[in-house]
Amino acid sequence: MKHILFVCIENSNRSQMAQAFANMYGEGSVQAYSAGSRPSGKVNPKAIAAMKALGYDLSSHQSKSLNDLPDVLFDYAITMGCGDACPLVRAKHRADWNIPDPRDMDETAFREVRDLIGRKVKEVITEMVNE
Repeated sequence: MKHILFVCIENSNRSQMAQAFANMYGEGSVQAYSAGSRPSGKVNPKAIAAMKALGYDLSSHQSKSLNDLPDVLFDYAITMGCGDACPLVRAKHRADWNIPDPRDMDETAFREVRDLIGRKVKEVITEMVNE
């Protein structure tokens, strides 16, 4: 089982959707996590709606802190381009994706960011599984 972590500041949009895509694409072979350096305490309703449109229910997810993560060696730790470095997270591979924060975007733009995240997650899952 591979472990992958997605981090953004609030853990309410990008990293939550990335975790959802990893669960969808890595079913059975990947354990996905998400966290924030300054979690907001909630998942954005726009993210819940955007993922629901693809058949994934984010409504039971919670915004989590980096301190809430299990003590594991992650295969990948991926930040969303928000300046978070995750210095305390142990990971074999690190990447920073420059993904805009969709929090204040309209529905169309929000879904474009969601789809970008989905494509990038699919690529990294394929890479992980083939290692």
